[in-house]
Amino acid sequence: MEAVAADRVDVLLARRTVANARWFAAEAERLARLCHEMAERFARGGRLLAIGDTAAARSDARHVAVEFVHPVIVGKRALPALAVAAEQLSLLAEPDDMVIAFGADASAVRERGCLVIELDPGEADPFVCQELAETAYHVLWELVHVFLDHSERNVHDAGAASFLYPFLGERETDVEAVLEDVRRSVLMKAEEVGALREQTLTEGRETLLAAATALRACFDGGGRLLALGNGGSATDAMDVVADLVAAGRPALDLTDDSAILTAIANDIGVEAIFARQVIAHGRAGDALLSLSTSGGSANVIAALAEARRRGMTTIALVGYDGGQIAAGGLADHVVITRSQHIPRIQEAQASAYHVICELTGRAP
Repeated sequence: MEAVAADRVDVLLARRTVANARWFAAEAERLARLCHEMAERFARGGRLLAIGDTAAARSDARHVAVEFVHPVIVGKRALPALAVAAEQLSLLAEPDDMVIAFGADASAVRERGCLVIELDPGEADPFVCQELAETAYHVLWELVHVFLDHSERNVHDAGAASFLYPFLGERETDVEAVLEDVRRSVLMKAEEVGALREQTLTEGRETLLAAATALRACFDGGGRLLALGNGGSATDAMDVVADLVAAGRPALDLTDDSAILTAIANDIGVEAIFARQVIAHGRAGDALLSLSTSGGSANVIAALAEARRRGMTTIALVGYDGGQIAAGGLADHVVITRSQHIPRIQEAQASAYHVICELTGRAP
């Protein structure tokens, strides 16, 4: 039985490897030109609005917004982006705005002059579709800055952010040359996440199998999953909860209620925002899934400690070298995505939690 499950992980990885290579090879030039058009609209005062038609799709809309507004690269400008409800779109959209739609219909705002962005890889597997789309909108966020910078000066040195667009230090460039460099960078990023996904799912195979087995036992015993994370990882917590609920599994998103989060942060402190909710909701026999790119977020560590005190199964998806969570054995099952590049970590972690969901299975 274990061999069958291990083989299934290999099949799931192979499916993603093929889809990733195929889609980005076909879409690299379009994504590069899209970055250019988005930069021009941002420069004119346009905003990026994101909408989704399902709970999982809305997690992507929020992920888009947080990446553009709160860039993780020091020195990159905050760009105006907002996740909105579909019914708000017609009230908010203005001519220079961009709308990225996940499943939802945004065609009505085209006549206002809005740019409508669709990132649909056309894959039959919805998990694979989501993972490819996540890489694509991360790439848009990373590489739109190339054109914003180019509009201000010819680039001679990409500087500290050279890993985002490694070709730009080579020469003075015109727009067509920048487009070609960005196209190549898109392909490099797709290759990077492909390799990182393989590392995560192969090196972490046994841990993923054990985590799925433990989670299935949790559900079979009447338990629930609680999920959490910060920033982009919060939207990944939203996504995994949406996926499990769609499969008939009881799951709670501890990042969902802004009133609870802000009350705890204001009255006690940010470190308590998840642990306090584990105290309220966690029971022996439940499970906690934490997502952290650093493996060292204080509020994640506090929640894991509280979950253990309550007899909960703990699962952690972490980046870098695993951070304090891996070094201290702070979770029962720790899957490490070995990278220091936050967007790529999150993309590989999406594959990891989707594989856990698939191995756990639907409710009987």
